[in-house]
Amino acid sequence: MTGRIIECDEALRLLPAFTELVAEAGLAILAIARDALEVTGKSDGSPVTAADLAADRVLLDGLARLAPGVTVVSEERCTAGATGTACHVLVDPLDGTKEFVAGRDEYTVNLALIRAGRPLLGIVGAPALGVIWRGIVGCGAERLTLDASGGVAQATPIRTRALPATGWVAAVSRSHGDARTEAFIAGRPGAERRTMGSAVKFAKVAEGEADIYPRLAPTSEWDVAAGHAVVEAAGGMVTGADGQPLVFGAAADHIVPAFIAWGDPKAAGPAARF
Repeated sequence: MTGRIIECDEALRLLPAFTELVAEAGLAILAIARDALEVTGKSDGSPVTAADLAADRVLLDGLARLAPGVTVVSEERCTAGATGTACHVLVDPLDGTKEFVAGRDEYTVNLALIRAGRPLLGIVGAPALGVIWRGIVGCGAERLTLDASGGVAQATPIRTRALPATGWVAAVSRSHGDARTEAFIAGRPGAERRTMGSAVKFAKVAEGEADIYPRLAPTSEWDVAAGHAVVEAAGGMVTGADGQPLVFGAAADHIVPAFIAWGDPKAAGPAARF
């Protein structure tokens, strides 16, 4: 795959328009009546709904208009072997479909700009919560409160917090628990587990309400990239289980074997290696 490269200054200029696009995709999801929703299964066993597909159309049509020539990889239109390039946009139109189908509000629209294998820009929109978290690595992060029309009502800068000596908070998945992650948390006495859905877990680390978000089981790049960028833009760090940086766009199956999002980069030392 080939595509145009977006440099940092252009990413900064595109951030408002990309944010509006994520808000628009969120409105498309909210317009779908969940009580009459048909859920079908994809080849990998994960669910897909009309809401996923509606948000996907909004995002891909909008990206073609806003960033022509840039490679886009979407969960809903991805095929094996469709790896990214030196620069590509990675989207998950509806992260947390299980949460959405169950009637919960912790689902998100994720958009990330990947540059040289690393997330540079990330936007995580939570339509039902009326919130968008966004950031550009090296330029800071913020939390946007939306009005009913999807417009920005308030913008607040966010930052991760230093790891407390005691009583630190671990964001954990409601729908995707695994033994390895549980063992990792259990090895840190006094950790408070807070169960959440979708990329909201990254956002809570980014705004200092959680200290760590470990997932030591495989997941997909589109589930991780936007939150990864927001956490690092807010001052945190995201690593693999070995403590090394994650690389996006290299694997044909788009799988991230494991990761840990750290609010305090000083904590991401030997403790990340196991």
